[in-house]
Amino acid sequence: MIEVKSVGKPDERRDFPMGHLDVCGLEGLTFGVATFEPGWRWSESVKPIAGTDSCQVRHSGFVLRGRLCIRMDDGAEAELESGDVFVCDPGHDAWVVGDEQTVVFDFAGGAAEYARSAT
Repeated sequence: MIEVKSVGKPDERRDFPMGHLDVCGLEGLTFGVATFEPGWRWSESVKPIAGTDSCQVRHSGFVLRGRLCIRMDDGAEAELESGDVFVCDPGHDAWVVGDEQTVVFDFAGGAAEYARSAT
């Protein structure tokens, strides 16, 4: 089997304040391209949609462009920049650092539920 999709023609687009997520669903993989504008913060833009105090999605990703800070519920924090590969467990907040648009690829299927209403 081979399956190919273009991120330029995603299966779904989820808009939220100061950003959006393009989702491509393939057999065994939900791939997401998240675009965050300067000033975006999960707790302000996505929390009202998710209905949780912090992001409860596990991410395995790659920062294509920009900078992003992630703070875990326990206080651990990491700043990511273009070229970084990361894994992030559920229970975190995140925000764009600086004035550049940030683009993140999510490979782990976190895109399947991200920015989707809990109801």
